[in-house]
Amino acid sequence: MKLFTACLGTETNTFSPFVTGFRTFEQTYLARGGNHGAQPNAFAMPLITWRNLAQAQGWTVVESLCAFAQPSGVTLDHVYTSYRDEILADLHAALPVDMVLLSLHGAMVAQSVEDCEGDLIAAVRSVVGPSVPIGVELDLHCHLTHQMVQQATVIVLFKEYPHTDFVERAVELFTLIVDTAQGKIHPQMSLYDCGLIGVFHTTKEPMQSFVAHMKSLEGNNGVLSVSLAHCFPWGDVAELGARLLVVTDNQPDHGASLAQELGRQFYELRTRAQPTYLTIDAALDEALATDGGPVVLADVSDNAGGGAPNDSTFILRALLAREIINAGVACIWDPMAVELATEAGEGATFALRLGGKMGPMSGDPLDLRVTVTKIVADAVQTVGQPPDTALSRLGDAVALEVNGIAIVVNSKRTQTFNPDAFSNLGIDPTQKKILVVKSMQHFYAGFAPIAAKILYVAAPGALVPDFKQLPYQRANRALWPLAEGEHNG
Repeated sequence: MKLFTACLGTETNTFSPFVTGFRTFEQTYLARGGNHGAQPNAFAMPLITWRNLAQAQGWTVVESLCAFAQPSGVTLDHVYTSYRDEILADLHAALPVDMVLLSLHGAMVAQSVEDCEGDLIAAVRSVVGPSVPIGVELDLHCHLTHQMVQQATVIVLFKEYPHTDFVERAVELFTLIVDTAQGKIHPQMSLYDCGLIGVFHTTKEPMQSFVAHMKSLEGNNGVLSVSLAHCFPWGDVAELGARLLVVTDNQPDHGASLAQELGRQFYELRTRAQPTYLTIDAALDEALATDGGPVVLADVSDNAGGGAPNDSTFILRALLAREIINAGVACIWDPMAVELATEAGEGATFALRLGGKMGPMSGDPLDLRVTVTKIVADAVQTVGQPPDTALSRLGDAVALEVNGIAIVVNSKRTQTFNPDAFSNLGIDPTQKKILVVKSMQHFYAGFAPIAAKILYVAAPGALVPDFKQLPYQRANRALWPLAEGEHNG
């Protein structure tokens, strides 16, 4: 048996001030031919998992491009087509193959291609023909399009947010595609449009029980897999919206009925499933009134993981104005500040203009007198929890102290995943009363064990969680909550 694998992805915020080019991929993750090194990035884990599983069976593995870009704005056409064509060239060279496995995101948008994943899967299908099974693993924050479903054999999505199960889902997809290639199963995919958009944390009810129910259906009555596409609300595309996907063993009618049933159940949960967002002052009031600490404040609107700049100053400004001490903030993206602090050296105190570089969504820069407490070249934080921990690179990073507040400033735009984003810069997060993390939910797995309380803050920013404020042009404005009323899909 011969397996061909590849990875290409990014999460496109069509409202972001950035564009995504070659440099963004190169700075985030780019590897060829399986050369992932001794400490692989999280984006490489599905391909490494598939390679290990296949080689354990004595099969041949041809691993093509593994390219992933930090979520950002629209991808330049020539960048997308260059990477797509590289994967196709490798596939042509590898023929014949028995199986194809693709690790994609599902919300990648290029200038002229709204559905990059669907376009890539269709191109792969044109190369391998109708009989070779194509398996696709997607992030649950995807636009699960009809083209993807029509061209792939099996699609499996992450079930958890934060995404703690990407390796587990990779194993699931591998098993289904191998069984398909060996003629043991005949997958049929059924898709249902739930008629809504939103943010859904699977770490709490009602989503915990909904995900558990999806899992309980798998392996029974011909159901092979059940996935919920949460959607990515900051992507203005025609097929925006949450969708329910059921994969059955040659039972399309049963799959369609089950997908509709689950989709309607999910729609009924929509209001209860939305996170509670607080204003900055309300969050600080509640944090200060909470016994013990740390109280974690998630700056959801300035999350690089959704394409935001990660340099906003709104919450930090409020901390300083209210003279709150014993707080920590991570991570503010400001390469110029990192360079100046590195030049000054550890222990230096000097005047620094921090953050607020990318426009109104970032707030005004702060003119501060800071002390440099730590400098780390090529700093890292971890992603995920053992045994599936991978690295996320911060670039060069510094820890600054100003008026009792410890601030991690880094040169490579990324969200905050785990407490070691602080501790690797010499800051003990467990000793802070308040921790501000620039992340929407991926921080949760790492910070929940040390947090006295977690609060979600709707500060201004590029990822504002009030979707009615977004200037959609392509999306269906009949989706809840853009339009009220019952979904009749």
